[in-house]
Amino acid sequence: MTENYLEDLGDGIHAVDSGYIRKQFDAVHLIVSGDRAAIVDTATARSAPRVLAALAQLGIPRENVDYVILTHVHLDHAGGAGTLMAALPNARLTVHPLGARHMIDPTRLWAGTCLVYGEQRAVQMYGGPTPVPAQQVIETPEGASVNLAGRVLEFYDTPGHARHHVTIRDTLTGNLFTGDTFGIAYRELDVDGRAFLMPSSTPTQFDPEQLLRSIERILALSPPSVYLTHYSRRDDVAALGVELKRRIAGYVAIAQAEAGAGAERQARIEARMASYMIAELRAHGSKYSDGEIAELLTIDIALNSAGLINWLDRIG
Repeated sequence: MTENYLEDLGDGIHAVDSGYIRKQFDAVHLIVSGDRAAIVDTATARSAPRVLAALAQLGIPRENVDYVILTHVHLDHAGGAGTLMAALPNARLTVHPLGARHMIDPTRLWAGTCLVYGEQRAVQMYGGPTPVPAQQVIETPEGASVNLAGRVLEFYDTPGHARHHVTIRDTLTGNLFTGDTFGIAYRELDVDGRAFLMPSSTPTQFDPEQLLRSIERILALSPPSVYLTHYSRRDDVAALGVELKRRIAGYVAIAQAEAGAGAERQARIEARMASYMIAELRAHGSKYSDGEIAELLTIDIALNSAGLINWLDRIG
């Protein structure tokens, strides 16, 4: 592992660039308290060697990792959980009660992933999940907490992106690990140090009303910083929250404009989504061309559009 995979964010928090998709696309966060550590989200099974190398670089023995903490069980966040747990002899896995069964037996989770991507591509992207023994799993519903060598981590139920999503509050700093609930902010889209934050409406459980309530919960906690899985530490949380809520309304408008559009709905929503994101990035001050924006956000446009369709289908 080279130095640029590991970023010291202060307060004992470090980001590991997981190597998933592209540079600074998907972060694994390490929380270090004394000589103990916790891992927040794991990226994919293919990312596990980088995470283990980062622990070694920080001088944290594998047996000193107390927790592997999942915000939710989508495989870009949890696909490496079983692989890491097998390498960390004293760790316990924390996960929302609705996600626990998918970590103990990932058969249905993996089948759904293969349905979306095809098995060959799914293996290339994620490496395949490894089951976690049930006795190593801790369910963390609303109000749960764990103690990392005196550093208490609290869990908040924050659905909207997924029903099995939690946000973790580090009581030492007041900062939050928000997974995908507080959106996505790729570093390449920063303009003059200002983050471009967009909602993640990926299938299959996107619910804009729940997501807005979860965002309000996050803002009410007044965190100095949030740590996104895509990508890492972001400050100016209140201002970003305003933009995030406005863009959720934009997503809803895109979906509602194509309600009942039939077989062509996917392509039409994707086209609207691409145009919307280009316009938003122009307003943000981005100098990328339209084609460059569309290429950078290809995955997000497709998945977010599919999530909007799934939402439309559920609400009738």
